[in-house]
Amino acid sequence: MSRVVPGRMTHEYEGELVVFHIGMQINHWWRPDLWLPVFGAMPRMLRELSMDADSGFLGFELLLGSGGPYVVQYWSSIDKLYRYASSPAQEHRPAWTRFNTLARRAPKAVGIWHETFLVERAESIYVSTKPMGLPKATQLVPVGRNHDRAQARFADGRTSAALPAGTPSPA
Repeated sequence: MSRVVPGRMTHEYEGELVVFHIGMQINHWWRPDLWLPVFGAMPRMLRELSMDADSGFLGFELLLGSGGPYVVQYWSSIDKLYRYASSPAQEHRPAWTRFNTLARRAPKAVGIWHETFLVERAESIYVSTKPMGLPKATQLVPVGRNHDRAQARFADGRTSAALPAGTPSPA
């Protein structure tokens, strides 16, 4: 189990950053025969991605929303995310085919959704928490003296996802 990191922490990351939300909406709880296979597919995909250092997958957080579970994923490249999603040799493509087969049997029983964000800049703060979110997927660093406020962290290129090294800070 992860330990609490005391103090004020933020993330640091340079390069392309993609945040991908994916989840399922369980509409008929009484039909586990339809939603349980969908639910079971995600751990296999996360395990596969976590074991492949070249996949572009940086990490994830598993959450529970109002309609069911969802995952926030962090990726180093939009191209790598799409490559994984379309690869017939990896877990996602066969899982998507299985979902479509199940969805035809009972179209309203379970739904799937996703949102993809190409992040130009990101700000974060974590005070006395266990490692999670962006710093767990990228790099956890202490909040510096001049970065006490969210606005300062957001304006500083050190916590920006898309500014190339050597780009002057806009502050």
